Amino acid sequence: MNVEPQVQSKLLELAGLDAELARTAHRRTSLPEQQEVDRLETERNTRKDAAVAVQIILDDLDRDIRKLEGEVDAVRKREQRDRDLLQGGTVGAKQLTELEHELSSLERRQGLLEDDLLEVMERREASQADYDHAGAQLSKVEDELIDVRRRRDDALADLDSSVAARTADREALVVNFPTDLLEAYEKQRASRGIGAALLQARRCGACRIELDRGEISRIQATAPDVVVRCPECNAILVRTKESGL
Repeated sequence: MNVEPQVQSKLLELAGLDAELARTAHRRTSLPEQQEVDRLETERNTRKDAAVAVQIILDDLDRDIRKLEGEVDAVRKREQRDRDLLQGGTVGAKQLTELEHELSSLERRQGLLEDDLLEVMERREASQADYDHAGAQLSKVEDELIDVRRRRDDALADLDSSVAARTADREALVVNFPTDLLEAYEKQRASRGIGAALLQARRCGACRIELDRGEISRIQATAPDVVVRCPECNAILVRTKESGL
C-alpha cells in the first residue's frame, strides 16, 4: 500500500484521539464516584434492612403491650366488681370468703402483669432508641448518596463532553485518509487496540519492542510512501526523523 508520508503521519494524530477515547471509556467504567455510589447504595440497603428489622421488633412489642394492657384492664375491672360486691353487703358468708380469695388472687395476677408490662415497655424503649439510631444512620447515608450521585453525574457529563469533542475531531480527521489505509488501521485497532504508532529510536510505539537490525535495514530500504508494519504486532509504523533510520 502506498500513501504519502504526510498522510501517514496523520495516523499518529488519529491514534492519539483513539487512545484518548479509549482512556475516557475506561474512566467511565472505573469512576471513583461510581464506586462510592455503589458502596453507599449497598450500605443504604443494609441500613434499611436494619431499620426494618427493628421496626418488626417494635411492632411485636407494641402488640405485646396492647395485650398486657388489656389483661391488666380486665383484671382491674374484675377486681373492682368484686370490691363493689363486698361493699354492697349483699353477699353471704361463703361468697364473701370466695370474693376475698379471688381479690387476693387478682391482686397477685395484676402485680405480675404490671411487672411484665413494665419489662416489655422498657424493651420497647430500648428498641425505639435502636430504631431512631438506625433511622439517623440511614438518613446520613442517603444524604451522602445524594451528594456523591451529583458528583458522579458531573464527572460523567465531563466525560461525555470530552468524548463529543474528540469524536468530532476524529470525524474531521478520518476524511483525510484513503479508504484502504483507514480500513487497515481500523482492522488493526480492533484486533490489537492500537492501529498505528511511531517508529521511534528503532522501537515500535505500539508493542514497545525494539526491531532487530535486519528489520531496520528492510524498513530503511523501503520507499517513504510505502506503508510498513511492525513485524511483531502488525501495527502500522509511521516513520519520522525520530525513527532512528
